[in-house]
Amino acid sequence: MSASPFPPSPCFGLGLRPSHYQEIVQGAPGACGVDWFEILSENYMIPGGKPLAMLDLIRRDYPLAMHGVSLSVGTPQGPSPDYLRDLKALVERVQPLWVSDHLCWTGTHGRNMHELFPLPYSEEALAVVVRNVLRVQDYLQRPILLENVSSYVSFHADSMREWDFVAAVAERSDSLILLDVNNVYVSSVNHGFDPRSYLDALPARRVRQIHLAGHSAQDGCIIDTHDRAVADPVWALYADALRRFGPVATMIERDDNIPPLAELAAELARARRLADAVCGAAREAA
Repeated sequence: MSASPFPPSPCFGLGLRPSHYQEIVQGAPGACGVDWFEILSENYMIPGGKPLAMLDLIRRDYPLAMHGVSLSVGTPQGPSPDYLRDLKALVERVQPLWVSDHLCWTGTHGRNMHELFPLPYSEEALAVVVRNVLRVQDYLQRPILLENVSSYVSFHADSMREWDFVAAVAERSDSLILLDVNNVYVSSVNHGFDPRSYLDALPARRVRQIHLAGHSAQDGCIIDTHDRAVADPVWALYADALRRFGPVATMIERDDNIPPLAELAAELARARRLADAVCGAAREAA
């Protein structure tokens, strides 16, 4: 399976949230300064109702990417056949730019605990993930993007570094990477590593999307809460990611304390300006 089947994609997007539906539908395409929207797949894996009706309206004017939280590629039993069936039906309806989920496990023996649990970075876990990703890609007939999760624990079974594990999954399964820059920063603070080492270890040709989000400090560590604006250290790390990977499609996530669409669009405009400056400087240097 080729690693580059996607059509050229617009660069700057936002997570689609119900509180913004009406404003998006009533505005002219692109009026909010957003090139594309990322949907939470599970919210639309339903037979009908208002969410799907709004989605059909919005996708007439904006490209969409699909992002899930329940694929659970780290579960030994593999993704649920029922989940894969519903996911494929949504893919066929939406015709998304790409489909992504998380490099984690979310439950076991058919029970979804609705958490993004980190994996041990071991050869055994790597084999499980690669097997599951190959199965999913074969079923969907397209490569998927996998996002690095934030983590707050490590395992005695770890035999490799997280970034080497992420890179190995992508290379061995011929899948792609959704690089969450905020998650890299959060984990680097919690585990005491250099986040730039993480970026340097990833295969550039595999990185197809970037997430930016906010975090908060709690009980001696920082948590990936998605409830506030992107922090300055994350903006700085995003600039490093742009230097490393080029103008990768970028979006901002906000899942709590969701502000007006205009406020998020202004934050997205900051990402656009930073990308223009960094990539422009790189072109001049070249």
